[in-house]
Amino acid sequence: MTKITFIGAGSTVFAKNILGDCMFVPALAGFEFALYDIDEQRLKDSENMLNNLKENYKINVTVKSYLNRKEALKGAKYVINAIQVGGYKPSTVIDFDIPKKYGLRQTIGDTVGIGGIFRSLRTIPVMLDFAKDMEEVCPDALFLNYTNPMATLTGAMLRYTDIQAVGLCHSVQVCTKDLFKALEMDHEGIEEKIAGINHMAWLLEVKRDGKDLYPEIKRRAREKQKIKHNDMVRFELMDKFGYYITESSEHNAEYHPYFIKNNYPGLIDQFNIPLDEYPRRCEEQISQWETMREELVHNRNLTHTRSHEYGSHIIEAMETNTPFKFAGNVLNTGGLISNLPQKACVEVPCIVDRSGIIPGYIGELPEQLAALNRTNINTQLLTIEAAVTKKREHIYQAAMLDPHTSAELSMDDIVLLCDDLIDAHGDWLPQFSGKVYQSI
Repeated sequence: MTKITFIGAGSTVFAKNILGDCMFVPALAGFEFALYDIDEQRLKDSENMLNNLKENYKINVTVKSYLNRKEALKGAKYVINAIQVGGYKPSTVIDFDIPKKYGLRQTIGDTVGIGGIFRSLRTIPVMLDFAKDMEEVCPDALFLNYTNPMATLTGAMLRYTDIQAVGLCHSVQVCTKDLFKALEMDHEGIEEKIAGINHMAWLLEVKRDGKDLYPEIKRRAREKQKIKHNDMVRFELMDKFGYYITESSEHNAEYHPYFIKNNYPGLIDQFNIPLDEYPRRCEEQISQWETMREELVHNRNLTHTRSHEYGSHIIEAMETNTPFKFAGNVLNTGGLISNLPQKACVEVPCIVDRSGIIPGYIGELPEQLAALNRTNINTQLLTIEAAVTKKREHIYQAAMLDPHTSAELSMDDIVLLCDDLIDAHGDWLPQFSGKVYQSI
């Protein structure tokens, strides 16, 4: 029996999407789906849900829960990661509430920015522990990372462990589809080229029958900007920098220094920016969970349609040797994107088959796009440095290099903010507890 291990399986909806998809792959007949989570009740919920799917569709797989992580990983061929260290409460609440005291507001807080930095610091040590277990009990397994911050976590795994890993996101496969829908354009038959970094990859080319569609996209986008809508930040970035970006406007509002500014409060309304959006979504999900739980966990007639998530398609390609193209987060080894740092984790087109994952060479990005990417890469690399070296000064430096944080706060206030966040997280950041800043 061959095994797919899902770490963070208490995320029942996401487990349904990924492992439900895998149930529809004939090549995975006979596999064990090994579930691991630190929340025993949520783990049991996911096991029940997947068994309902299995029985409903008469799928030949075994679903088994584990409370011992190493046992769950033992013998795995594929490992799927979907954890959130510290959870919504207390950690995400801390990431949002303490910066507000300094006048620093956020929308999502899961990629860069002060929220992304501290989410990374909580998560990287846990993922490096996963890698140690994997190196012992499943050293040849492929690690599919779905956890944010995607670039820092995947980058840390690839640079500091011997595990094969790739980061997978949702934004690339819906980028042009959602754009064309918003602009009332026909999406059928288009050719696209997308590359950059996670949540800040660029639609470099978009054509149909060889014709460049960007002039019409930009014309319609300028018209749409005359009325309020939900993608105003991305349209503004496209207008000023020339290209559309993969991740949503609420994310990108906090990746740049231009949109959330105390001295320009009118920008929030002008660009329809939803401050505190991620906490709002979390509260909604929590309030809706009991209803959803009944529909998912105890529904013996539960159905599933294969989703657009890459995971099952990558696994299928490796099992069948049928190539599959996807957008993967990989190290920029050899300069896949030649004007970004080689230590960076980049998001580029990849091909996978039985021989493994082969990233595509992009060459140079337009210089203004590479420059915007580098502003986020700076913070990502310093955050990894802080997590690996356990030096508190690298946390401060990562925050000082963050575009949004540095545009709003002085260096002294950034240091104080980071100190407050470290203290508030307490046992979630034991490696930094009690340490004081020393100049280097």
